Amino acid sequence: MYVKYHDEEWGRAVTDDRRLFEKVCLEGFQAGLSWLTILRKREHFRRAFHEFDPARVARMTARDVDRLLKDEGIIRHRGKIESTINNARRALALQEEQGSLSTYFWRWQPTPSSRPRRLTREVLAGLAITAESKALSGDLRKRGWTFVGPTTIYAFMQAMGLVNDHVHECFVRRAIERGGRR
Repeated sequence: MYVKYHDEEWGRAVTDDRRLFEKVCLEGFQAGLSWLTILRKREHFRRAFHEFDPARVARMTARDVDRLLKDEGIIRHRGKIESTINNARRALALQEEQGSLSTYFWRWQPTPSSRPRRLTREVLAGLAITAESKALSGDLRKRGWTFVGPTTIYAFMQAMGLVNDHVHECFVRRAIERGGRR
């Protein structure tokens, strides 16, 4: 499951608002856990949170939170569940203001000159937080988003293709590079 995720999803450019919203929420749920835990529960998360449709999630209530706290198919953390609902409301405001979540998130893409020239496992290990992830995290927090710290946001940026953090020897890196930059 994890290899398939790496080979087919992680680091590939995503511009679909629903997928971007899903991923930023799941990264928040992942905080303190392994990504494999989230992958194993991802389909259940999708059912529990209306396929991450921000409009539907934004309408969820305290009653939904109580129901989800009993749902063994997801991570049962009140703060993270409430954060997802809150962030759906914030996402709708961002879509209204920016036209789309894609427009908003992709404007935070780092310039090529700010990226390491050669990405090795050692270099990658030091990239848990970047200036761009700090700035994006700070902007989201100012807008009322929660569970969007700079490390969480950098993982989101990696996963959604805002940065290509596949090491130079990885076949996926080469495939992404051949596909061109956004």
